[in-house]
Amino acid sequence: MHSETTIVEIIRERQRAMRRELDRRGVAMKVVSQDSGIGYSTLLTYFPADQLKQPNQIPASAIFALAGAIPDDILSLLLPTGRLIVSVPEEIDHDTFAELARDYIGAKHDAHHVDSPAGREIAPCEDETLNAKAARLRAVSR
Repeated sequence: MHSETTIVEIIRERQRAMRRELDRRGVAMKVVSQDSGIGYSTLLTYFPADQLKQPNQIPASAIFALAGAIPDDILSLLLPTGRLIVSVPEEIDHDTFAELARDYIGAKHDAHHVDSPAGREIAPCEDETLNAKAARLRAVSR
């Protein structure tokens, strides 16, 4: 039972973090209620304004309803570290995406070559280049 209690505590703390981030960004809970279809008073039980108040544990049905009603990065706070909720783009230019992916993989391969600036490790200049290529990949997939 100890691990279940810990998981519940973690989820509740993450719900508090979500409320803080929603408030910081100026996202009104009434708008979230309207967009999600979750009643305002129910929503406040999951995300109380008073950070000392114990939130009700959010059910999966509410998470489903909140998808699209609040930003994905905020909803992702409910997930374990390293996991994200992302929206699938409606249209992807697959040819451009493939070209950019090949370019990224080639640069990554070159960065691990023994003759690269840091040998088999990735040098800061290579990291910067790879980050820029990854950003272009993300931009095309959005």
